[in-house]
Amino acid sequence: MRKKMGKLNQIKSKLDKLYQNKSKIFEGLKNSLFKNDFVEKVALARFEICKTCPHIDLKGDKCMVSGTQPCCGKCGCSLGMKTRSLSSDCGDEELPRWFAVLDQEQEDEIYGE
Repeated sequence: MRKKMGKLNQIKSKLDKLYQNKSKIFEGLKNSLFKNDFVEKVALARFEICKTCPHIDLKGDKCMVSGTQPCCGKCGCSLGMKTRSLSSDCGDEELPRWFAVLDQEQEDEIYGE
């Protein structure tokens, strides 16, 4: 029973984190589907940095959503989407390797939210 509750708490924690970051996740997903030269240049530069990071998860063991690797081993985000979210920072809060290009207000203004 204790093991089952621990697993349920992990799932709840992941869902809470997904909900809190829904606008950034949506931005990354949208930018993955509708390509833009500027976004792609930013994403490529960020991914080059991520490839050298000790926290990169190529197998998907630490991905928030299974099957979305490579992902950030710190935050669990898919790098394919996270690197394309211009309002997102690197997932390593202690030693960030890259920063947001836009703040949330600028992102909302551009995307009409």
